[in-house]
Amino acid sequence: MINVLFSAQPQTWADYETPLRNAFAKAGLDVDLSRDHAPEAVDYIVFAPNGPVTDFRPYTNTKAVMSLWAGVETVVDNDTLTQPLARMVDDGLTRGMVEWVVGHTLRHHLGMDTHIHGQDGKWRNNSYPPLAADRPVTVLGIGALGVACGQALHGLGFPVTGWSRSQKDIGDIRCLHGDDGLTAALTDAQIVILLLPQTPETEDILNAKTLALLAPGAFVINPGRGPLIDDAALLAALDRGQVRHATLDVFRTEPLPADHPYWAHPQVTVTPHIASTTRPDTAAQVIADNIARGEREAPFLHLVDRSAGY
Repeated sequence: MINVLFSAQPQTWADYETPLRNAFAKAGLDVDLSRDHAPEAVDYIVFAPNGPVTDFRPYTNTKAVMSLWAGVETVVDNDTLTQPLARMVDDGLTRGMVEWVVGHTLRHHLGMDTHIHGQDGKWRNNSYPPLAADRPVTVLGIGALGVACGQALHGLGFPVTGWSRSQKDIGDIRCLHGDDGLTAALTDAQIVILLLPQTPETEDILNAKTLALLAPGAFVINPGRGPLIDDAALLAALDRGQVRHATLDVFRTEPLPADHPYWAHPQVTVTPHIASTTRPDTAAQVIADNIARGEREAPFLHLVDRSAGY
C-alpha cells in the first residue's frame, strides 16, 4: 500500500480526489489517498504551496513531493523541504497557456481592439495589419510553456525568438541566452511574451533599460510572473508610447488592488490570473505516472533544480 497525502486547499480536494483515484487505478497503483495520514507513514505528498503542509521535517519517509503548481518560487527556498520536489508539467495546463497566448498575440497583431471598441458609425478601412511574417515575437523563457507557445506562433507565421538563461536548441525558434542574448532578443521586438520563472535573476527583467530596446509601439504580454516587470517602468513606457498596450495576467500583489494604476490605464488589459490552470484530469495522470516511476526506482520527472530556483 502506497500512502499519498493530499495537502492543498479544502476546495481543491473535491476537484482532485476522483481524478487522482482514477489515475492511480489506471497506473496499477495500490494507493491510500488521504488528507490526514500520519507524517511518518507518508510515501508521497501531492502538494500546493497554499495547503496545510509547510514543515516537511516530520515526513521522514516521504520519497517525493508532487506539486500541483507549475510555479515553485514560494516553496523552493523552504529549508525543511529536503525531499525531491517535482513541479507540475501538465499537458492541459500547456494547451491552455498556448490558447491564451496565441489569442492575445493575434488580438494585438490584428488590432482587434480598434474595432471592438470603435463602433461609432465611421467606416475606416485605410489601415490593415502586417502579415505575421513581418511581426517579430520574442518569448522570454523557453521552458515547456515557452516552447509550446513559441512553436504555435511559429506555425502561424510569426518569426519567433526565444531567450533563456542557458543555451538551448529548439527547432523553429531562434534561441538566444545570457545578457547579450537578452539585448538581441528584445531589440526591435514588436511583441514580447513573458514565461520565465520567478527568481532573483529574472525579477524586473523588463525595466526601463530593456523596455527601451523594443520596437516603438510594441506589445507586452505577461502570463508568467508579476515580478518579471518593473511596474513603474512599464507604466512610463505606456505613457510615452514606447509600449502600445500591455496585457497582464499576473501581478506582484494578487488580487490586484482596486486602486492600482493598471486597472484604469487605457493601454492595459488586466486578466485575473486565468491564462491557464492545472486541469485535475490531466494533472492526476502526471502525478500517478511520477509515483509509478518512484515505485520502480526510476528517476522522477520534472524535478526542481533548487540552485536555479525552478
